[in-house]
Amino acid sequence: MKESAFQKKLIDKLKTMFPGCEIMKQDAKYCGGIPDLVVFYKSHYAMLECKKSASASHQPNQDYYVDKFRKWSYAAFVYPENLDTVLYELQEVFSK
Repeated sequence: MKESAFQKKLIDKLKTMFPGCEIMKQDAKYCGGIPDLVVFYKSHYAMLECKKSASASHQPNQDYYVDKFRKWSYAAFVYPENLDTVLYELQEVFSK
């Protein structure tokens, strides 16, 4: 599956799981390494970096920004192999 197709599937799933959430796609040209998606839900947010597989390479600064935003709220690399885990973690974070 292409990363863009996986990202679309993820966005659709997030909108179903978290009704009323707002999802913004980031512009990699503005700041390289910032995660692809920001999900706002109630008083919470999450940053998600989409990958087509667990073995897909990381671009410069992606690890730095995912680690940084994980300390502030929630951030993760998400790919088909860990999708269920990330969705479970989001449910936990967004329910607080």
